[in-house]
Amino acid sequence: MDVRRADERYPGGDPAAGIETRHAFSFGSHYDPDNLRFGALIACNEERLAPGAGFDEHPHSHTEIVTWVVRGQLTHRDSRGHETTVRPGDVQRLSSADGVRHVERNDGTAPLTFVQMWLAPLDPGGDPTYEIVHGIADATPYAVPAAGAMLHVRRLVPGERTAVPDASRVYVHVVRGTVRLGPHDLGPGDAVRAADEKDLDLLTLTGPAEVLMWELSG
Repeated sequence: MDVRRADERYPGGDPAAGIETRHAFSFGSHYDPDNLRFGALIACNEERLAPGAGFDEHPHSHTEIVTWVVRGQLTHRDSRGHETTVRPGDVQRLSSADGVRHVERNDGTAPLTFVQMWLAPLDPGGDPTYEIVHGIADATPYAVPAAGAMLHVRRLVPGERTAVPDASRVYVHVVRGTVRLGPHDLGPGDAVRAADEKDLDLLTLTGPAEVLMWELSG
């Protein structure tokens, strides 16, 4: 298991414009050849937007983009005509395929925090698609078949245990609370990259805890 702490993420964004980003993988101008991806996962960004701040229209292609709002609300608009508000508990997926443009903004009056995860598709190309699941239930798997991946969202109380999927690769990101995975205690923003591990479970130490677990194919 490879443990990556929150304070090891490298900063990005544009703080002067109200955008603060913490990157888990090589991204943009920060190139780290030893940290390009983990399985299909190529980005796990923690984004913080001040009220009124956001990302103006920009392009994506050949990427599955999954967004999880931690607090606040995110306005999404794209060139395929979708306009939605993403709130805590919603899972949003934009499959950029052969090309799409979108806008992401904090149009609310409170600070916005969200986690955005990018996955490489098994087969590039195709037509862009969009989906949002409002208020996904605890422990309900969310499949991203284009990337051979499955997202598990767990909300846990102190003392509660949950099984970690047995898979070739599992990526665990702690959103809130503190948990123990194997011998490692993890807090908000910490992550674990586990390869070929079996029979792992996760114990909540303080909560309520919220954990995102990616089950990734080989």
